[in-house]
Amino acid sequence: MRVKVDYDLCESNAVCMGIAPEVFEVRDDDFLYILQEEPPAELHERVREAVARCPKQAISVEE
Repeated sequence: MRVKVDYDLCESNAVCMGIAPEVFEVRDDDFLYILQEEPPAELHERVREAVARCPKQAISVEE
């Protein structure tokens, strides 16, 4: 799995960070950072939840 973010759509609202803080982080500069572009298998379910719950549908994954 590879995590991708469309930064043109992303509002850095941190919903994804609340679901998978090991993978997503919104820093003090109000930008979203991907901490693990290829997260381990034990995080895949939470990453998929973050994709589904992103209000702007800015996150996607490649299998």
